[in-house]
Amino acid sequence: MSKLRLLFVKEGPAAYISHLDLLRTVQRAFPRTELDIKHSNGYHPHPIISIVLPLPVGQSSSCELLDFEVTQDSDGSGIAEKLNTGMPEGLRVLDCYEAKRPVRELAMLRAEVTFEYDGGVPENAAARLAELFDREEIIIQKRTKRKELADVDIASMILRTEWTKGENCLVCTALVQAQNPGLNPQLMEKAVERYAPELTPDFVQVRRLELLDTEGKIFR
Repeated sequence: MSKLRLLFVKEGPAAYISHLDLLRTVQRAFPRTELDIKHSNGYHPHPIISIVLPLPVGQSSSCELLDFEVTQDSDGSGIAEKLNTGMPEGLRVLDCYEAKRPVRELAMLRAEVTFEYDGGVPENAAARLAELFDREEIIIQKRTKRKELADVDIASMILRTEWTKGENCLVCTALVQAQNPGLNPQLMEKAVERYAPELTPDFVQVRRLELLDTEGKIFR
């Protein structure tokens, strides 16, 4: 029996596939691999498949991970190629390998957050936003699991930001805490709305670039 991990890209139309639909999509593609996926016990057995740090709908990623177990011994060789023959547009498996590192070692993620301005980037916006996200306290309102709004300080979860100006946009390369607790980079927009409303973008795009451990090394 082996525990394997997929590294895959989720972009374009696939960015709007929900977490559950993504699991179903991968399950339908697994027969092409000729692997026997391990199932849970009980009256309603289901495949033991889990996505590491599920991506919010609408965001893209170059570094998504999915863990699964198979009943036979396998090191994952050739699995990525077989899966890609049945994947929809925007989903592409880059690699399949043995899942040796526990998910608890995943600590940070690097993301590209693009703030788009239809009327052009406000003057001195990059410097002002860099100063905003360097504060010791950044309070936003976030919905809890009970669907209630609560004040949350996200300052400690934003570890570093770097800003560059593009055509009608600002691109922030952000390093944020990934779990326990983790920060969805999309929530940075809420901080702008609260502390610098005149800099609120017309649209925000988020793309995960890399998952990292506590030492800043790539997590695989």
